[in-house]
Amino acid sequence: MSEWWNGLSGRQRALVTVAAVADCSLKTVAFIDLKRRPADQVRGPKLLWAGIILINSSGLTSLSYLVYGRRRPLS
Repeated sequence: MSEWWNGLSGRQRALVTVAAVADCSLKTVAFIDLKRRPADQVRGPKLLWAGIILINSSGLTSLSYLVYGRRRPLS
C-alpha cells in the first residue's frame, strides 16, 4: 500500500483523501439518520440499509438511502 501511495502525485493524493472524507461523511450522516428515523419512515428493513451502507464504500449506497430509502413523515 505504501508503494501505491508513494507513487501518487500530490494532486492524486489530495483527490483520494477528499473522496475518502466524503465517503466517511456520507456514511456517518446516513447512519445517524437511519438510527433516528422510525422504521415506518424507511423503505425496507433498517438493518438491511445499515448493512448495505457499511459494506459499500463508493458513497453511492449512502446517497441512495438519503434520496430513495427515506419516506417523508406524514404531516
